[in-house]
Amino acid sequence: MSLHIQDLRATLEDGTEILKGVTLEIPKGEVHAIMGPNGSGKSTLSKVIAGHESYVVTGGSVTLDGEDVLEMSIDERSRAGVFMAFQYPSEVPGVSNANFIRAALQARLPKGEEIDAVAFYKSLYKKMDLLDMDRKFTARAVNEGFSGGEKKRNEILQMMMLDPVYGILDETDSGLDIDALKVVAKGVNAMRSPERGFLLITHYQRLLNYIEPDHVHVMSEGRIVKSGGAGLALELEEKGYEFLKEEPALA
Repeated sequence: MSLHIQDLRATLEDGTEILKGVTLEIPKGEVHAIMGPNGSGKSTLSKVIAGHESYVVTGGSVTLDGEDVLEMSIDERSRAGVFMAFQYPSEVPGVSNANFIRAALQARLPKGEEIDAVAFYKSLYKKMDLLDMDRKFTARAVNEGFSGGEKKRNEILQMMMLDPVYGILDETDSGLDIDALKVVAKGVNAMRSPERGFLLITHYQRLLNYIEPDHVHVMSEGRIVKSGGAGLALELEEKGYEFLKEEPALA
């Protein structure tokens, strides 16, 4: 079972083509990293999978364990097990972290069932402790007044509580100092499982020092142009993206 992307093409609303035929398969149990220069389409890929309304799919397919993701609403994608951690997490004034996560979990239960409050907070606190988050954050409004690192930890906390089948992390390492990066990586690594896959989007090798990927892919001009093992990220760190111009792109 896998998240399968086949010849995916997408444009902005004004018709500007961003994705120009992306093919990628992420089996459960694997961590795949996508690297590439600015403007290569990395973040667009993640947003198209999540159902962001700013993009128009013009071709190809995305399937989750055989189900057509592109035909699903954003809510249906989430319920099917897709979680998206954004590069710039949004603030939700007036809604506490605890209530936000609890409402998301409650929405997934069959009609008439209620979340057990004791079990909910026991699970929440356990995961907050793993992420070195002060428990006072449960009462704070979602991301309001949070530092960059706190927002990213909060995204990982939400992911851990929602327990998705596929986690898509769009530049989660952006703006993090080394301590915050290690904590975020600790949370992701704690979730690695034969029943869960991850797609990590990053500019830098440093994230992959703490979350070792099974496969690394390089995007350029809207396509996957090179794939390899974890060593490919080290090669990119050493040589930059210029060396890709010396090699033939993937068909």
